[in-house]
Amino acid sequence: MATLSSSPSASASASASSSSSSSSLLFSSRLRPSYHKLLSLSSSPPSSPSLSISSSSSSFFSHFPVASQLRSSRARSGNISFTVNAAAAGKKKVLIVNTNSGAHAVIGFYFAKELLGSGNDVTIFTVDEETSDKMKKPPFSRFSEIVSAGGKTVWGDPADIGNVVGGEAFDVVLDNNGKDLDAVKPVADWAKSSGVKQFLFISSAGIYKPTDEPPHVEGDAVKADAGHVGVEKYMAEIFSNWSVFRPQYMIGSGNNKDCEEWFFDRIVRNRPVPIPGSGMQLTNIAHVRDLSSMLTLAVENPGAASSNIFNCVSDRAVTLDGMAKLCAQAAGLPVNIVHYDPKELGIDAKKAFPFRNMHFYSEPRAAKDILGWKGTTNLPEDLKERYEEYVKIGRDKKPMKFELDDKILESLKVPVPA
Repeated sequence: MATLSSSPSASASASASSSSSSSSLLFSSRLRPSYHKLLSLSSSPPSSPSLSISSSSSSFFSHFPVASQLRSSRARSGNISFTVNAAAAGKKKVLIVNTNSGAHAVIGFYFAKELLGSGNDVTIFTVDEETSDKMKKPPFSRFSEIVSAGGKTVWGDPADIGNVVGGEAFDVVLDNNGKDLDAVKPVADWAKSSGVKQFLFISSAGIYKPTDEPPHVEGDAVKADAGHVGVEKYMAEIFSNWSVFRPQYMIGSGNNKDCEEWFFDRIVRNRPVPIPGSGMQLTNIAHVRDLSSMLTLAVENPGAASSNIFNCVSDRAVTLDGMAKLCAQAAGLPVNIVHYDPKELGIDAKKAFPFRNMHFYSEPRAAKDILGWKGTTNLPEDLKERYEEYVKIGRDKKPMKFELDDKILESLKVPVPA
């Protein structure tokens, strides 16, 4: 049952995966030879007919316009530049369909607050009941901050979105909930039929195929069977103005999925920090304010953002060992890093460690080139803020079990302090 409220809380349900036979690939800065050739073919606006690109290793959707990327991306030589007019085109009515769990929930929270701070009209629609236990956790427990800033909070089922929002009209819709087409299609179809001018989707950098040439950049090959890919393709088919954002790991106040907390839990208890592999694997951790600012730029500059995919990430990588060291530095405590081979010990690294046991690193090239976005993530400083909050909520004193850690450390014959 849908509920409407001007009081705290909210969230949205993340659906599971569905298969798609096509790969959603955009123009990539890896294709430099094609870049200069195609640049000479197009000087028309983003609404012009799309170009089809092909290569021996990747296939591109012919319905993905590349003209806007060609005009606005910078060549490596630095001879081509594009300046975005950052002036917002008046106040807009924005609907955020927000997930009710996982790390992505905090994106909608920050995005709503930033838009409200810029004078926009914002409704955040969480896929759940207002009385759900999930709403007692952050960021939902902080939704009073959205209401006090003039925003609206509603709850319900995305399949019933028209009734949930009461027939209200919106300029922009962000789907920060669905992981596959079954979940997003009702929202997208409603947005299309109700005349929404701009549709944004939070996808995932996890859909990129592993590469021998990191980092991942927009246009790299993606997994055809990933649910997000089907959504990206459908958006490009039905909307004239759409944008996709692919985040990775994130930190920030209100995040309810362990990232830095996993490291703090061990460091404050003087326990070894078990990291799979060499610890030199690269990953990307962004403060959620950077993700929010990128989304806001897309709303303020819809013409530039249209028909583009953006890696919604920080502009710096960090090693897995580096993350442990930075967390220890933030806590002002020493750290004892222990490396192990998950296969050799019979350990499922996905359950024993919060990050992927591989290089998983993307760069926000499109956002910088097309939107003029600048990252502000500063892990050493951001982690200090997160550690203060960690202690404030008393997690450093909370009783915890480390069963998988103990199994790993016992196999390695590494002693654990009593």
